[in-house]
Amino acid sequence: MSGTATGGRAGTGQIVLIALFVTALVTAQLTAAKVLAFSLPFAVPLAGSTLALPGAALAYALTFFASDCYAELYGKRSAQTLVNVAFAMNFVMLALVWSTIVAPASPASSVPPGDFAAVLGASTNIVIGSLLAYVVSQNWDVIVFHRLRELTDGDALWLRNLGSTATSQAIDTAIFVTVGFWAAPLVLSGSPIIPLAGLVPLLVGQYVLKLLIAVADTPFVYAVVGVLGGQSGRGGGVSSPD
Repeated sequence: MSGTATGGRAGTGQIVLIALFVTALVTAQLTAAKVLAFSLPFAVPLAGSTLALPGAALAYALTFFASDCYAELYGKRSAQTLVNVAFAMNFVMLALVWSTIVAPASPASSVPPGDFAAVLGASTNIVIGSLLAYVVSQNWDVIVFHRLRELTDGDALWLRNLGSTATSQAIDTAIFVTVGFWAAPLVLSGSPIIPLAGLVPLLVGQYVLKLLIAVADTPFVYAVVGVLGGQSGRGGGVSSPD
């Protein structure tokens, strides 16, 4: 098999990881305002038997899977570039969504303008919480991932995947829920969306789901790194720990 063909597939894999990261991120932004509730057959400490979490939790958890794969394969600087460019793309997405919301609607439109705005127009509180949580937690994820990589001399991929994701998801959950549902609306409108005491089940529910996804996606991180790293001809990884 030619080096060009092999390199082409590795390049395709890199594009797929970038696309997955950005797609999951945009989806999380658009679904963040809905609060989900799942009944459990058992009680979770501090959350009870109903697991409450923002609708963005699943999509956002996928961004950490994609960024960990990307960081392992292409290095710290490339991963930080991905994170920060995607952060800027949030504003492009918001500009496109809001330009569509404020544009005049045709009488033939099957969706009333008010409903369209209510579904797609995330509140200012959610946007503030989401973007702040994103830029802090994703950069933390990249830093911790590569610090653990250095400490283990490139071994124990499972440790840096779980260690970086577990800590960054805790930061993300704390910032997003606290700012988006309590602090921002308290400052901007004088009344939080959810009382301070009501934040605990939301914090616990979101973090439990994200942690379970982090554990479940570890074999897939190994698979992606193995396939794309093998295609590059450099074994389990293609990057220096820069």
